[in-house]
Amino acid sequence: MTSPHPILIAGGGIGGLATALVLARDGHAVTVLEQAASFGEIGTGIQLGPNIFRMFAYLGLTDVVSKVSFFPPGLGMNDVRTGEKIVRVPLGDMARATYGFPYGVIYRADLHQVFLDACAAQDNVTLRTSAKVESFAQSESSVQVHLAGGEVLQGAALIGADGIWSKVREVVVGDGKPRVSGHIAYRAVLTRENVPAHLWSDDVLLWGGEKTHLVHYPLRRGELFNLVAVFHSNKYDEGWNTFGDTAELTERFSQACPQVRELLGKIETWKMWVLCDREPVKNWTDRRVTLLGDAAHPMLQYLAQGAGQAIEDAVVLREALRFTHGDIPQAFQKYQQARYLRTGRVQLTARFYGDIYHAAGVQRELRNQMFQSEKESAGFAGLQWMYDGIEPSKLFK
Repeated sequence: MTSPHPILIAGGGIGGLATALVLARDGHAVTVLEQAASFGEIGTGIQLGPNIFRMFAYLGLTDVVSKVSFFPPGLGMNDVRTGEKIVRVPLGDMARATYGFPYGVIYRADLHQVFLDACAAQDNVTLRTSAKVESFAQSESSVQVHLAGGEVLQGAALIGADGIWSKVREVVVGDGKPRVSGHIAYRAVLTRENVPAHLWSDDVLLWGGEKTHLVHYPLRRGELFNLVAVFHSNKYDEGWNTFGDTAELTERFSQACPQVRELLGKIETWKMWVLCDREPVKNWTDRRVTLLGDAAHPMLQYLAQGAGQAIEDAVVLREALRFTHGDIPQAFQKYQQARYLRTGRVQLTARFYGDIYHAAGVQRELRNQMFQSEKESAGFAGLQWMYDGIEPSKLFK
């Protein structure tokens, strides 16, 4: 079913661009509406599980992503106070043997650029900046999108990929503001020269403790070092990209082991994020309008799956449109039905892992015992359902 109007995508982040790419490759005209003055990505590092590399293979992007990724040899957890090793899971060949795909890490801006370049190479993708969606209305055959400034666009459909504060979600779901977790993340990136040799690790290493944790790993083929410090706080700033209070950070980690405190001391400027998510919902579609990524299922970062689940969304949406021969309302329903339980499980499991990382007392002892046991030494073995990923060709048979 063809339409004289393009499919409109609100939001030019990783999820929005991934969607634009797969739909354009199938011949759909797509217009991406980015509210900022330029396309770009805020943030530091992203962990890429095997399920995400499965999607890169499907998209034909494995080589270009791999060139700007780093492939850590292991994934580990230490106690933030004592420095005790809790668990280390081999990655590398082990991850490939178990899942068929690697486990990597990447600078968020580099991954965004991969999708931006791929979209720019598609003649039927229009990339617009300073295009903020204010409201929309829909008829049986189209969607009318009103931009800030008064312009009205006609679209065959509207996909809200506009993040956790989604304007599109306000209308489709209407569940108010996101749920504030009480956790704050401070993020920073160091060059390799600024990290002393005794503090450098090629692993993805998490130092977990009571209401605090630090995670770090290399980026850009080992040229950079990504650090994320998380702690419980009553502070609350909507949005992202706020400069952090280093005095509070220092206080929260005052009881940390020397290695952690030395690493934190290497950072002069931190960017702060208040960590939020939402309750999983079963319906995020209204006829020709649907949601994707954080707009549909925002999740805490403890499983490092936000970007990955958005990319999976894009692939499933494409397959749903193929299966329904372009019947947009039907495809959006099938896409939603295929996604809500998997993404809901990731949302809820991410909350649980936040508690695990920040455990104290009996919970801490149980965590260490579980992770150190032979049966669950992968500690992450319980996540095989997530890392196995999805098989696009088997979604709608």
